[in-house]
Amino acid sequence: MDVPLWLALIVVGGLGIKLIRPPWWLVAVILLGGYLLADSVLAPLIDPIVK
Repeated sequence: MDVPLWLALIVVGGLGIKLIRPPWWLVAVILLGGYLLADSVLAPLIDPIVK
């Protein structure tokens, strides 16, 4: 069964927020930080680690 990455991320993120209950600002910082890193000059350095 093939599950799209976006769906898996939504499910895992939703469960994590529901079970762990992190502060909303921490979730926003992680999401914004990941988005900004993906489009920065550091992206080629991070890419091999993520794959």
